[in-house]
Amino acid sequence: MSRENILSTPQARSNALLKNVYLWMTAGLLLTTVVAYVIGSNQQFLSRLYSTGAIYILMIAQLVIVFMLSMRIQKMSSMSAIAWFAVYSICTGAMLSAVIAVYAKAVIARAFLTTALMFAFMSVYAMTTKRDLSRMGNILVMAIIGMLVASLVNVFLRSEAIYYALSYVGVAVFCGLTAWDTQKIMRLNDEYGYGIDEETFVKLSIICALQLYLDFINIFLYLLRIFGRGNRS
Repeated sequence: MSRENILSTPQARSNALLKNVYLWMTAGLLLTTVVAYVIGSNQQFLSRLYSTGAIYILMIAQLVIVFMLSMRIQKMSSMSAIAWFAVYSICTGAMLSAVIAVYAKAVIARAFLTTALMFAFMSVYAMTTKRDLSRMGNILVMAIIGMLVASLVNVFLRSEAIYYALSYVGVAVFCGLTAWDTQKIMRLNDEYGYGIDEETFVKLSIICALQLYLDFINIFLYLLRIFGRGNRS
């Protein structure tokens, strides 16, 4: 089937879109992993990153990039969307560089493998189930808000029990978001209707890849907390 025929109808385009989304998400994760390892393996560079306050600049940059991609992707070119997704992946890698220095490699590998298995299971479930998961969205968003409030309160309480309870809740919430986002990609594909062009297809793939990328990273970080309890290097 030609590329034009694949893009011509939602039914023909669905598998191609999901494949593209997972490829871009995987590319982003690989870039993040390489950056995290390179910076995390250089103690001097890592110390400068945190001592100079550059880490806060990275945090702001991440927020700006997510907002820009979410709100302005229709107005930018596909190459710009790809470039900003790559920049976001690099910033995340820099943010996660401390993971390499703090946690034992076995713990990191265990958390990553478990994340991959959970993510794959929830994605397959979303693609195969006949259940409409759209109602989950509001519940999961409210759960995230509740987690943020509880985390802020725990800054003052410093309760280890609350910290780890939030970690388990976080895994459950972002597993749910993985399934919800996967179905949302399929619905979004249908909403675009017939005959979208290659440029739009790539941009759609990038913004959807970013959503699943964020789900994967959050599951990984929460599992790292759980598996890393008492096992930091």
